[in-house]
Amino acid sequence: MLRRRKCYILLALLTPVMAWGQDTLRRSALPEINIVQEQTKPNVLQVQTPTQVTDNEQIEKLGDVVLSDAVRRMAGVTLKDYGGVGGIKTVSVRGLGSQFSTLTIDGVAVTDCQNGQVDLGRYTLGNSGYISLANGQPDSKLNSARAFAAGSIVNMETAMPEFGQLPFTASVGMEAGSFGYLSPTLTFGSKLGKRCAVSFWSNYTKSDGNYPFTLYYTTSHQDSSSLERRENSQVRIGTADLNFFYNPHRNSQLHLKMHYMQGYHALPGPVVFYSIRGTEHSEEQLFFGQARYKKTGKNWDLQILGKYQQGTDIYEDTAARNAEHLIHNEYSQQEGYLSQTLRFHTGGKRNEKLSISVALDESVSHLTSNLSKHNDVERLSLLGVVSAEYQPDLAPWMRGARLKANLLGTHISDVEQSQTSSPYQKLSPYLGLSWPVGRFVLRYYYKDTYRVPNFNELYYFTVGRDLRPEKARQHNIGATYKSQRFTHENGTTLEHSTTVDIYRNIVSDKIIAYPTQNMYLWTMKNLGEVEILGADITYNGSLSGILKQQSYLPIDINLTLGYTYQYAVDKTDPKSKFFDHQIPYTPRHSGSITLTTLSPWVDIGLTTLLVGKRYSLQQNIEANLVQGYVDQGITLSRKFYLNHGTLMAKLQVLNIFNKQYEVVKNYPMMGRNFRVGLTYQF
Repeated sequence: MLRRRKCYILLALLTPVMAWGQDTLRRSALPEINIVQEQTKPNVLQVQTPTQVTDNEQIEKLGDVVLSDAVRRMAGVTLKDYGGVGGIKTVSVRGLGSQFSTLTIDGVAVTDCQNGQVDLGRYTLGNSGYISLANGQPDSKLNSARAFAAGSIVNMETAMPEFGQLPFTASVGMEAGSFGYLSPTLTFGSKLGKRCAVSFWSNYTKSDGNYPFTLYYTTSHQDSSSLERRENSQVRIGTADLNFFYNPHRNSQLHLKMHYMQGYHALPGPVVFYSIRGTEHSEEQLFFGQARYKKTGKNWDLQILGKYQQGTDIYEDTAARNAEHLIHNEYSQQEGYLSQTLRFHTGGKRNEKLSISVALDESVSHLTSNLSKHNDVERLSLLGVVSAEYQPDLAPWMRGARLKANLLGTHISDVEQSQTSSPYQKLSPYLGLSWPVGRFVLRYYYKDTYRVPNFNELYYFTVGRDLRPEKARQHNIGATYKSQRFTHENGTTLEHSTTVDIYRNIVSDKIIAYPTQNMYLWTMKNLGEVEILGADITYNGSLSGILKQQSYLPIDINLTLGYTYQYAVDKTDPKSKFFDHQIPYTPRHSGSITLTTLSPWVDIGLTTLLVGKRYSLQQNIEANLVQGYVDQGITLSRKFYLNHGTLMAKLQVLNIFNKQYEVVKNYPMMGRNFRVGLTYQF
């Protein structure tokens, strides 16, 4: 039975290629088409669901290295970082927990059937065109059913190679920094005719991670202390990414990707009393191949996504004195995934009145391990969505308004030792409205979200395995304001925009997880009900052309501000000592400031991250308090134009004021550290 299902998935994954192949077997010759893959960033000023975007230019100017660097500055995001260079990094958006957030690469979900969450510190940004965060669901014409099912979507879009006069492009780069940090990068892109292009990107990152920190012997931090060094924090990651872009027709696009990652992460232990040494490490390998095919007709659009993923994870704890008690766990997981979305609409492409789409996702996830129990588990998932969007135009004041509704059906079942569990089934509605009024865009959405416990929560290394699925009800009301572009007589141009969103999330049977003895042993339980009242405020302003009349080399300044308020409390039992207490690791206040200055001499990127106090456990008492912190960094860069290419030089200082802080209790973060880099492109 298992082999038959895998065969079905394998055949299904070939469907996009087979469909494309049939389309190109026509006898009439196709005209030559330039490579124009769709890489349009979401229009954050007109979306129905709040969306934030960071493009590759901002990533470069701010010196972001991994995905968590870019996402943590976005409003509504709470980052968990377990310290050390290789520490696990996950995000919770609007208090819903990391399990409600889905990471997609080029629109295809990255999954982990074992623990259900993806470590954002494992994904390097060197090959990204832009990063986006959409609350609720992406506001795009074609979505997979998985995108409809998520509480929020973080999407990494692969950068298209850009060609000049030559049919190829290449670059080599090297970064080095404090505590043994070293990161070489190689990029290559080539045209394969006017309709095809290929790109290759590879990176290797290593670090010793043995940074100093102050060990305090009392919680008040007022008594005795000693200077120690973080141990067991080294990391080595190698990544390779191969992309093939093809336009078989003017109205169709095909993107194939193969991705491989191999890494070693020492897992730094918590600093508790006089214990600062870690004894755990993990080794992982990940490979996936995926395809995205889009085709546009006169009144219809089609998207097909396919993916095969295989990964292994080895966990070892060397604290045992002899091999008999050595902890050595091996996990291997595979997934086959197929998604089809078909959309019909009335009217022209620029004046669509009514559109109806149907999306269907099927996947099989299989996990094996060397454990004595639950060592062979399979999950079958079927997600289906019917969605409709209507743009009323009955009166001038209604012009531009959009009403959207969809209904998601979920059917998930687990198979273990040929026994199929009772399926998880749920219907989840969504309703959204956006309405432009002058220079404002008003919006509202309501969404039901359903999250099934993952294999770790149900079977492995947990306390409290009788877990129920989480159910979230999300409400959001907001507005976006965009100013007119103002140009002064001296040539300076000013424009800015502001977004304000107020939300209320109610989570039933919320699963709270926190480490007990180490990062592989967790306590997990359903809280019953959690209520989250919050607000996200963002401001983006740009001032360009400064000194334009006095110099041929003007200066541009961009400022981004973000603020988040979250009142996320346990509402399960009024008689409980946890009632009305803030849930673990969710700050009441947080924010970020980003300032970039582009000049002919040097480009400057300044970042400031502000996080308020949090609590490590359910009870909000002094013993569980995790103090707030401010983290600041600066990046200086300049591009030199040479005869046969360009040379980019970069200097970065992180945690400028050398403040010691913790994101997760007892896991001290790195103090002041430096990075320098050179990249030559030709």
